[in-house]
Amino acid sequence: MLDVRDLESGYGNSRVLFGISLSVARGEVVTMLGRNGMGKTTTIHTLLGIIQPTAGSILFDGKSIAGLQPFRICRLGIGLVPEGRRITPNLTVEENLVATARGPGPWNLDEAYRLFPRLHERRRSMGAQLSGGEQQMLAISRALLTNPRLLILDEATEGLAPLIREEIWRCIWELKKKGQSILIIDKNVDTLLQIADRHYIIEKGRVTWQGTSEELQSHPELSQRHLGI
Repeated sequence: MLDVRDLESGYGNSRVLFGISLSVARGEVVTMLGRNGMGKTTTIHTLLGIIQPTAGSILFDGKSIAGLQPFRICRLGIGLVPEGRRITPNLTVEENLVATARGPGPWNLDEAYRLFPRLHERRRSMGAQLSGGEQQMLAISRALLTNPRLLILDEATEGLAPLIREEIWRCIWELKKKGQSILIIDKNVDTLLQIADRHYIIEKGRVTWQGTSEELQSHPELSQRHLGI
């Protein structure tokens, strides 16, 4: 579904990515792991057209999307749950959801409320009135209502209370069982080992390791070397 080869990009004259290659197959859950500042979010922004690549290729369903405008990439079937959530604070929960909803597809308001019943309870509340966990539920549901073929989650559980993190992981498990293709950035490696099919470790704008959950679990020194503080 997604095939990235030798991707390079950066900010102005400062290069951040040095030949990133990764892929996500249909129905697969794939992670990008690494310490802060290693290029993970820059990779996401380049995939989505927020930053223009300077070299390499990005194919989605066999078609090049490198250099396309972000809204065109979204329309092709890529949905983003951004770091920091970025919901619209002066719209209600329901207005946030319907503002960018697209069909046809399996996701609609009823399905979003079934996935996160708390959002149905707060559907008339303004975005600014929600807790951090509720905002993250809203950000995930908003992305799902675009009916994406590939869902990208950037720091899905960062800064959330343990009970809310469990709710978010439950949601991701359910999406995996439905066959949703997912690319996820998160620091909770132990949980990701249980959910994800494959992993890429990013360091200084390069992929330093890739493999399955079983392979990563059998080499704990990788986490200590590349992911530890």
